[in-house]
Amino acid sequence: MRKLLILALVGLAAQLVDGALGMAYGLTSSTLLLFVGVAPAAASASVHLAEIGTTLAAGVAHWRFGNVDWRVVTRIAVPGALGAFAGATFLSAISTESAAPWMSGILFVLGAYLLIRFARPLRTRTGAGGLRGRFLGPLGLVAGFVDATGGGGWGPVATPALLVSGRLAPRKVIGSVDTAEFMVAAAASIGFLIGLGSEGFLLPTVAALLIGGLIAAPIAAWLVRIVPAQLLGAAIGGVIVLTNARTLLRAGDAGPVLTPAVYALLAAGWLLALVLAVRALRRTRRARATADTALAEADAPAPAAEVAVAVVPAEAEPRLAGVDR
Repeated sequence: MRKLLILALVGLAAQLVDGALGMAYGLTSSTLLLFVGVAPAAASASVHLAEIGTTLAAGVAHWRFGNVDWRVVTRIAVPGALGAFAGATFLSAISTESAAPWMSGILFVLGAYLLIRFARPLRTRTGAGGLRGRFLGPLGLVAGFVDATGGGGWGPVATPALLVSGRLAPRKVIGSVDTAEFMVAAAASIGFLIGLGSEGFLLPTVAALLIGGLIAAPIAAWLVRIVPAQLLGAAIGGVIVLTNARTLLRAGDAGPVLTPAVYALLAAGWLLALVLAVRALRRTRRARATADTALAEADAPAPAAEVAVAVVPAEAEPRLAGVDR
């Protein structure tokens, strides 16, 4: 019972992060499951089975709010599903000893990516034209494979690539990626079912993750309003990096001298990323405040002295009338 409660808290924490960032549910939950001793393939399988429910709910919500570009969904979901199926099959075929460093390595890289991305100002550029299938297809294939083998990574790989392209509104990017993830999670689950059998899914773990995620969903909707994504992204990136570094150091037989030095270096990098994230957030807020002030001044009515019109004195009216005659 205690373990199920911990897993429910894992699902809750992962959904809070995902709700505030629009990504990292799989990264967070898989990292924490590996940390508590769940086998890599079982962790990824359980996370993806739970994601079938969470991504379905997210996709319906995005569709209701008009955040889905169905052309993008169809062109990225099918290759993503194929990549996820291949990744699940690959992860199921290798031993637990080999899978743990592989999965932790992928999670470590994605965590480092979150640190770098959220340490800089969050910008998107605008552009024209639609996204082509020759771009969406390979992107979905790679993101799906990374997602299944790493226990997460669909959002961190696909979302930034679409945002940087500048050809789709940010809300449509997030909505389309989240909607397409339903097919990715389903395909990965089928791959794990074939590779591991039904015993590969830890159903109590799936239920606990799902319950925790459903409880956290409304809280995440509130949290995203008050917690800056800039800080949360840098914070969770550091947690993922440090947690997975533990597995990598053990796999590499790092000595008692090297291990503390690596941890100290990673902690220093995490602290630097947090400082840069705070500075970037302050610069963004100052720029936004300046822009709002300029807009308010432009919309304000002009002073009375500037709009005053000449008024003809009353005593001059008869004389002007006489001239007219």
